[in-house]
Amino acid sequence: MANPITARPFKVLGIQQVAIGGTDKERMKALWVDMLGLEQTGTFRSERENVDEDILAMGRGAHAVEVDLMQPLDVDKKPAVHTTPLNHIGLWIDDLPRAVEWLTAQGVRFAPGGIRKGAAGHDITFLHPKSSAEFPIAGEGVLIELVQAPKDVIAALG
Repeated sequence: MANPITARPFKVLGIQQVAIGGTDKERMKALWVDMLGLEQTGTFRSERENVDEDILAMGRGAHAVEVDLMQPLDVDKKPAVHTTPLNHIGLWIDDLPRAVEWLTAQGVRFAPGGIRKGAAGHDITFLHPKSSAEFPIAGEGVLIELVQAPKDVIAALG
């Protein structure tokens, strides 16, 4: 087990999202919207990310958790958002740039793409699911999205 590190310059505030991948968003919406009652709050489509996504929400305000239903624009292209049904988990971070800088220095591997705007408009980046010789710490098979928390979420959860 790794030694606890006390100089961490950021804080994980809570779960921001759960992303679910499949080949048919409408079938997923039959469960998540029609049966479970989640509200659709947006959509996102990106050729670069190979995704057509419906953004749902459970809860309200700073305590809301996003549920993203994602299908690929092209099932033969990467990233293949549908090949892992639980695609990734998103975590609210109070200071994303400092978190990336510090985690990189600790040997955490990030996926390509750097910090950029995500589907919901927040700055995001991803921890790689697999480690490498250069970066020995990773998601151990899980893709993890770090999401810059807005001020109201920091105030509510910080």
